[in-house]
Amino acid sequence: MIDSLALLADDEGAVAAAYAGAGVVRRRYGRRLPRTDKGDGDFTTAADVEAEEAILGVIRAARPDDAVLGEEGGQRGTAAQGGRLWLVDPLCGTLNYAVGNMLVAVNMALAGGAAAVADPFSGEVFFTDGAAAWVRRDGVDTPLAPTSATRLVDVNLGPPFPGAPGFRAVDLLAGREFAERFRPRVVSTTLAPAWVAAGQRAAYVTDGSDLSGSVHFAAGIALCRAAGCVVTGVDGGPPDGAGQGLVAAADADTHRLLMSMIRD
Repeated sequence: MIDSLALLADDEGAVAAAYAGAGVVRRRYGRRLPRTDKGDGDFTTAADVEAEEAILGVIRAARPDDAVLGEEGGQRGTAAQGGRLWLVDPLCGTLNYAVGNMLVAVNMALAGGAAAVADPFSGEVFFTDGAAAWVRRDGVDTPLAPTSATRLVDVNLGPPFPGAPGFRAVDLLAGREFAERFRPRVVSTTLAPAWVAAGQRAAYVTDGSDLSGSVHFAAGIALCRAAGCVVTGVDGGPPDGAGQGLVAAADADTHRLLMSMIRD
């Protein structure tokens, strides 16, 4: 097993790790799980921790010299300049999961390279090698094809709100033009950016500070970019460095329209 994992390309390693985490999340679903308070209303469960350990096991077997930054365990290993760092969010949507809602994701991203987002309950894994992007269903890979045809826009309404008072996502939803052009959705999980890349959503909008190195968002950003989406911060700049928040749109027209609403 270890020898075969060591031969995997980075994208297949990301898929294998995401599957491992998703298996834990699926198996633990519906059980009463111990919680650990993180403060500010956030918490982690035993499923988060176990899923991260399963993911780490795959990464260690395939790439023992790589560093890992996990939401639950922090950084393990050292990513020297030019080194390889995996960003791991083993269960995005913990509150959803804890109350019996299946809208959750398992996120894996190699900084600047491959990434995977797994839906533990549909069995789908969205993934990229850094250049192109696919979804794997029942062992079959299909290229991701973003489209704005659904008109559905997922908007993250959860705190913090570093853009306020200049920008608040809830104000976007209240705009007349938004209601005329789009239909809002709020799922509170980073499955949403993957759905934009797959053509299941027209766009995704969230407030926040620099998200490019975030364990929550790195995989979704990588997928959207590889699929050909337009990805910026809410300020129109790249979602890194001094950028803020995220606007991931299926096409340039949708992105332009959303940015005009955000600026207004």
